[in-house]
Amino acid sequence: MTVEISTRLTTALATAPADRLVYDLDGIAAQYDRLRAELPGVQVRFALKACPVDEVLTRLADRGAGFDAASPAEIVQALRTGAPADRVHYGNTVKSDRDIAEAYRLGIRTFATDSVEDVTAIARHAPGARVFCRLATSGEGALWGLNRKFGCAPDDAVRVLATARAAGLVPAGLSVHVGSQQMTGEGWQQAVDSLAEVLVALDGLGITPDHVNLGGGLPALGYLDRRGNPLDPPLDKIFTVIREGMERLGALTAAPLGFVVEPGRHLVADHGAVRAHVYRLTERAQPDGTSARWLYLSAGKFNGLYEMDQLRHRLVFPTRTGAPDTAYVLAVVAGPTCDSDDAYGDGLHPVRVPRGLASGDPVWILSAGAYATSYTTQGFNGIRPLPCVCAGGPEGQH
Repeated sequence: MTVEISTRLTTALATAPADRLVYDLDGIAAQYDRLRAELPGVQVRFALKACPVDEVLTRLADRGAGFDAASPAEIVQALRTGAPADRVHYGNTVKSDRDIAEAYRLGIRTFATDSVEDVTAIARHAPGARVFCRLATSGEGALWGLNRKFGCAPDDAVRVLATARAAGLVPAGLSVHVGSQQMTGEGWQQAVDSLAEVLVALDGLGITPDHVNLGGGLPALGYLDRRGNPLDPPLDKIFTVIREGMERLGALTAAPLGFVVEPGRHLVADHGAVRAHVYRLTERAQPDGTSARWLYLSAGKFNGLYEMDQLRHRLVFPTRTGAPDTAYVLAVVAGPTCDSDDAYGDGLHPVRVPRGLASGDPVWILSAGAYATSYTTQGFNGIRPLPCVCAGGPEGQH
């Protein structure tokens, strides 16, 4: 599959007078509509952490999306879009007593959990709330496995939901997360196997969840794998596996079983791009006695491009690319800070860039819409975070 950049995004990048992160709101809305068409009837709870930009969230809420929030601050931002509280859940299994109480005060009545200790706290500070228990997955096949910090084993999930019922909570559901940027259908097949096992065990206890949350992990198109090769996500297969899994799980419960997904990257990554500029293209001696070219950009890991390792092949040089006399060289791409980690691919994976790049030339980094704002530091080395502009709707700076 190829990633197509919209005219709206191209125009916004080409006319930008300075560095910024640009989102195509209409492109995000269209991606949301495609997801709903692939998984009809499934409720979408956008993973707010992937793009905490008010205009993006409001556009999604206007189309019927809800939100997966991980803190009271995210809950407040989600509710600010006009989405009702029953379309927002507290999806973080790691939370303090104070944050549980604050979420409850804000009107949130559905909480993720994965431990008896957390259930006890929810019962105390959010009495009568609905809880869904997150199962652990292997994370195999994903760029980021997410397989250690969250989730519990099937037997523990049964114990957690039984404890929730005894504590006066509603054991409402189960959830999984197959890993971020999951590249295989098998990741979801394995998750469905675990979910089926737990549903059967819960039925034996007279516990009937009303929904299954299939989590995030749906891939974006414009990423590299760990070795620097472009990825080609098998989206058709993935959606087929998810639909078949939903049918299988639905057949295990007497009552109707609803389904939820929590996309993040899948909705926004390929519809956001960074307009940066060249600091310097230089040639430097290396520790092994060889020489290498380095391309230093105005945007790096600490001011908007934390995931550049997966995006370095998505560089566009609008004033140079396509010129008949352009010669290309290989260069390591790096950001502007004094931190040596601010170099992409650990400096081992140079990319092809125009030889004639000069300081100040614009650079576009495509497919940079996911996590660019939420991972940004607040002025590391005095280099400001990228301002954010949304195309296809009222412009706003953050």
